[in-house]
Amino acid sequence: MGAHHHHRAGPGPGTAAGVQRDHDGRAGTHAPGGDGSRISFPTACRQPIDLGIPKLTGFPPGGGPTQEVLLATYTSPPTSPSPSPFSTVIRTASHDQHTEAENSTFISDLLGGRLGVDAFARYTEQLWFVYRALEVAADGLSGDPVAGPFVRPELMRVAELERDLDHLLGTGWQRHAAPLPATAVYAARVTETAREWPAGYVAHHYTRYLGDLSGGQVIRDIAEKTWGFRRKGDGVRFYVFERIGNPAAFKREYRALLDALPVDDLEKQRVVDECRRAFALNSRVFAELGARFPLSA
Repeated sequence: MGAHHHHRAGPGPGTAAGVQRDHDGRAGTHAPGGDGSRISFPTACRQPIDLGIPKLTGFPPGGGPTQEVLLATYTSPPTSPSPSPFSTVIRTASHDQHTEAENSTFISDLLGGRLGVDAFARYTEQLWFVYRALEVAADGLSGDPVAGPFVRPELMRVAELERDLDHLLGTGWQRHAAPLPATAVYAARVTETAREWPAGYVAHHYTRYLGDLSGGQVIRDIAEKTWGFRRKGDGVRFYVFERIGNPAAFKREYRALLDALPVDDLEKQRVVDECRRAFALNSRVFAELGARFPLSA
């Protein structure tokens, strides 16, 4: 479930280089004192004021900067903070929507073992409509300078979903398969971005596939234990990426592609907004599934 791509999509940001924790847990930057010792500058003290000069208040008693440090502070031009990598921006910006999708009633009930395998089958069927939209468009985008680098055969999921659905619903399931209204809207939006806006397609690609590589493995494990599927076998093949030997390395490479996305900052913001939209569309699918599979009172 995108980025369900759940894309608990990668580790959270660590402590930035050059920032250390002082004895009471506050972040601070350390500089050499005149006598060779190291002086702790609380991070808050480095925020610019109107003149662009860092504040120098708030030092611990007896722990103020030396003359050399003061001089360096006032004579150095103000510097702009380094921009965050786009993969970090997009992950952080969509965090709330991601959490909301993960915590939907339907997913909570499904993964809590409170729903039957028929609910899991219906969920898998809805995924098929979304991934078919993603992958039908992939061939036409493989040469696109923006979306093309993300089109990776080892990610493709439709064939695995169809094997799972053969197992879950029996052969011939496609004759009766029907998207929920929210699923139809979601798939149509994927198709629209693929046709008209490749950078928007990247947003949908990210929310789905990177989540599959991360949180999707949790779903597979629970499904195997709850409904008795053979490990990595029929019914849960969607979550098994046999052609990706090192998922962690693959995700690093994927994030590097996001960081190198050849669009300007305004377009990147639009991609972030589309990522949020993708999570919202996914949440609506969960809501409709939840309405069809309520827990009995």
